[in-house]
Amino acid sequence: MKIIINGANGRMGRILTETIDQSGVHEAVARVDWSYAAGDGYSTLSQYVGPADMVIDFSNHAATGQVLDYCLERGLPVVIATTGQTEEELAQIRRAAERIPVFLSGNMSIGVALLAQLAKKVASVFADCDIEIIERHHNQKLDVPSGTALLLARRIQEARTDARLVVGRHENGKRAPEEIGIHSLRYGGEVGTHEIIFAAGSETITLKHEAENRSLFARGAVAAAEFLAHSAPGLYDMKHIVE
Repeated sequence: MKIIINGANGRMGRILTETIDQSGVHEAVARVDWSYAAGDGYSTLSQYVGPADMVIDFSNHAATGQVLDYCLERGLPVVIATTGQTEEELAQIRRAAERIPVFLSGNMSIGVALLAQLAKKVASVFADCDIEIIERHHNQKLDVPSGTALLLARRIQEARTDARLVVGRHENGKRAPEEIGIHSLRYGGEVGTHEIIFAAGSETITLKHEAENRSLFARGAVAAAEFLAHSAPGLYDMKHIVE
């Protein structure tokens, strides 16, 4: 598969490039990043008009519209591996998915996808339990809460339709039964840890996923691209791979 990498000079873009190069199966045919000077790669997607089967975007959510326009014009599937999309950007994604295959996930880890599946199951069995999500990331991460924390919370909401998300706690007051608390910690070089606590009164279940290094996100993005290569137009995420 011939893959265009958007955001190729970022931390994840460089890891993804290495992962693809080492695969022996796929090829990074174009490396695109706004920071590239002439000869390093392409500074915009529109500069590359060569053969391609897929775009993987590890740039920034602000580039969502530009990425989708390029993929729609060329009829290319796209894996969007950025987080923090605005409502307008999410609407653009949904419209594009009517015409091309689009894969969107707040986390490209297959392990996190399994965690989300388990979290939904626990929430459905322990319908009245208290639920708290704790997410930890490095001190350079921009979005709060993380896209993964929101992904987990939304899967839980599929089982607890009355649940509402409360990000942090800023004032006195009892915890409301319908709340799902989300707490964000930022320190050092933490890759990413997500913990979900289900407190059912007489027993507590804790689910936890720890990312040891960022290569797992690159491998997940490649798995998503392989899935999209055989998919019809539509909007997909990691649960389509693990279910």
